Amino acid sequence: MRLSLILPALNEAAVIPATLASLQPLRALGHEIILVDGGSTDGTPILAAPGVDRVITAPRGRARQMNAGAAQAQGEALVFLHVDTRLPEGADALVSDALQARLWGRFDIRITGRPWVLRVVAALMNVRSRLTGLATGDQAIFVRRATFAALGGFPDLPLMEDIALSKGLKRLGPPACLRQRVTTSGRRWESQGPWRTILLMWRLRFDYWRGVPAESLVGRYRLSAPPPGDV
Repeated sequence: MRLSLILPALNEAAVIPATLASLQPLRALGHEIILVDGGSTDGTPILAAPGVDRVITAPRGRARQMNAGAAQAQGEALVFLHVDTRLPEGADALVSDALQARLWGRFDIRITGRPWVLRVVAALMNVRSRLTGLATGDQAIFVRRATFAALGGFPDLPLMEDIALSKGLKRLGPPACLRQRVTTSGRRWESQGPWRTILLMWRLRFDYWRGVPAESLVGRYRLSAPPPGDV
C-alpha cells in the first residue's frame, strides 16, 4: 500500500531538515511526501523542497493545509504528520497492515522533553484515545484515501479539526489503535510551561465537547503563544 505523508508547516525552518531526513527511507521505498506550507516567511518551503515530492502552498490553518495536501496525494492511504513528530521504524508496514482490517487509525504517542509530567500526558492521551475512539493530530492519524474523500476531509475549523475528523471517521468504523509509538516534541508544553499548557488544552477540549464552536476557542489558543508551526 503506497502512503502519502502530508505535513502541514508554518515557519519550521529550524526543524524541517531533520524531520524530512527521518522520512527519506520511506520515500526511497516509493511512498510520497507532501509538504503543505501555510505562508512561511523563514524559507521553510525552500529547505523542504529537496526532501519532498511536492511543496504546496495553501491558506494558513492545519485543516485547510492538510485538505490541500490530500487533494493532490497519489497514495492509497494518507498519513497526517506534524513536522515535530517522528514515525516509528517500519511505519509503512504498520499502517498497511492496520488498514487491511480498519478504515483508519493512529499510533500511540511518546512526548520528549525534560518535565516528567510529559510522560504522564502521553500515557493519558493514549488511554483516552482507546476509550473514546478519537485521535489527536500528534498521533499521526492515517486513513484510506477513498474513505477520507468520501467523508469530505477535515472540517474547515481553525482548531479541533483532528477531533472533528475522528468523530466522522468513528461513525464509519473504529480506529486501529497501534501500540507502536510516534515520538513528538514537547516544545509546545515547555514553551509556556507544561502545567499551564495542559490546563489550557483540557479547558479547550472540555468547552469544545460541551458545544462551544472552535472559532470561539481559537483566540484563547493563540493567546497562549504556541511555538512556530502551530498553524
